[in-house]
This record gives sequence, C-alpha cells and structure tokens, in this order.
Amino acid sequence: MAKVDLQDLPLFKDLSVEEVRRFIKQTGATTKSYAKGARLLKMYEPNSNIGVVIEGVAQIVSEDRMGNETIGHRLECGAIIGSTSAILQLEASLTAVEALTEMKVLWIPYRVLITAGPKLSRIHGIVMKNMLEAFCIKNILMMEKIEVLSHRSLRDRVILYLLQNEKRQGREDGTIQVPGRVQLAKELECNRSALTREISNMKRDGVLACGRHWMKLDKAKLADES
Repeated sequence: MAKVDLQDLPLFKDLSVEEVRRFIKQTGATTKSYAKGARLLKMYEPNSNIGVVIEGVAQIVSEDRMGNETIGHRLECGAIIGSTSAILQLEASLTAVEALTEMKVLWIPYRVLITAGPKLSRIHGIVMKNMLEAFCIKNILMMEKIEVLSHRSLRDRVILYLLQNEKRQGREDGTIQVPGRVQLAKELECNRSALTREISNMKRDGVLACGRHWMKLDKAKLADES
C-alpha cells in the first residue's frame, strides 16, 4: 500500500505542510488504522467525526428491513466518510463503511471543525471548500451507481461500470483495475455465476479482454454491437 502524506489529500489542497499541521492541532484530528474486513462505521450507531480516507479502499454497505445487505460505491484515498451521521446526529445512520483492504483514516471532530474558523482563518475556508467539493464527488459516485443498476441487462451494467471507472482511472492503455469477481458481483448486484458467464460471453464476442484484476473494453466492437 502506497504511503500518502496528509498534505497530499484533496481535503488539504492548496495548504502548506505547516498549515496542515496547524489544522490537525487546532481540531484535534486523529489518525486510526483498520484491518481488512473491519467496520469503520456501523449502522445505527452514533458518530461525531468526519473521516478522510488516507490509505486503502472501503465500501458503503446498507441493509434493508429483512437484513439483506446492499453494496454501495467504493471509497478510496481522499474520500469523505461519516459526514451524514456526524452532521445529522439525531438521524440514525442506515449505512456502514467496511474496509476492503487495510486502511488508515483521519477523523476530524465535526463540532470542533465548525467552530474552528476564527482560530484557523484562511485555512478553515480552504478546508471547507475542499470538503464541499468532496461531497459533490460523493454525490456523483452515488448517481453513477444508480445509473449502473438501472440497466436490466447484466452486459449493459458491466459495460457502464467499466466506462465509468475508465474515465476515473485515466489509464493511457485503456485498462481498468477491477475488484475480484465476488466483490464485482456485489457491486453490480448480480449472481457471481451469472457475472462469470457474462464476462465469458463478452470475451467470446471480442468486446472484452480481462485478467484477474483488470479489464479492457474494445470500443470498436462495442460500436458494432450498438
């Protein structure tokens, strides 16, 4: 896992190393590490901190009244977590955050953050601006997830999922990093066997090349199919 310095986080964009240190000191923010599979936040439990992912990958998990879990979008370096439960403390949180890898998270006390403006001056304004941008990115990810799941065809779900991640990852060779088949099936809300079968069909049709943790769409073949 690549080491990330706090000043490299999107939350601290346009701040110097010394300004980041001052922010941490004034707000009492703390860093905590988590093992793979740990729940960083649990459903229905109170939370007073806003978290920023420093290292690792997590996922949003929600639960219906029957106890069935649904996987939401993935959370990677720089993602904001716990904002809803920290800001709306009287509302029970209907989602959890689960670590898919070993993780490190910076936790910022929300109430202190709100009142720290006079002490932090311009630092506070910059951090709040960056945080609002992170909230907007979170909303985009949620809308993309809804868009993927709105397609009934599993092939369409796979294609749209890959196109979204290709744009986000921006690799020159067009390859897209993807999770293992079990995790991918959860994210696409489908049966693992059905997903494996569809991937095989797409490879057979020449629209997809893939390895264990990567996939690549053949745009020309896709155009012929449409």
